[in-house]
Parts: sequence; structure tokens; C-alpha cells
Amino acid sequence: MAFRRKFRPRKKVCRFCQDNELNLDYKNIELLQDFVTARGKIIARRITGTCAKHQRQLTREIKRARQMALLYYTTTHSTEVKKKTI
Repeated sequence: MAFRRKFRPRKKVCRFCQDNELNLDYKNIELLQDFVTARGKIIARRITGTCAKHQRQLTREIKRARQMALLYYTTTHSTEVKKKTI
């Protein structure tokens, strides 16, 4: 009888703890878009692998960018999504 090993996913590491040069800032839209879905939702830390400290900072900066109209709240505000017309 063959004995199979269980699949263990690789431990996720916080991108911001590894690279101290990365600054979380609401003006850095390219970085923030990596942590937001196409629908505009903030991705959970268990998916992205960020630590709790940096996830709180990330959430704060995403919300600031939304307030400054640098990021969209939802896809309906995006120009990429076309409204259906009858």
C-alpha cells in the first residue's frame, strides 16, 4: 500500500517585512492595486500573506486612495466596465 504525503502549501511571507524599501503610501497606486480585486474588494491577509501590522496599514492606505479618487470603490465606477443597454 502506497503511503502518500500530505500537500503542504508554502508559508506565505509578508512582502513589506521582507523588503524595507517598500513604502505603503496612498499615492503608490500600482502597489495598492495588487491587494484589491477587480471588483474593488480588499484581499484578505490569509490570501496575500501580509502580516497583521502591514494589513492594517494597507487597508488604511487603500481607503485613503479611494477618498482621493485614485482607486475605485467598485467596478461600476470604473471606465473598463460597460453598462448594459437594451
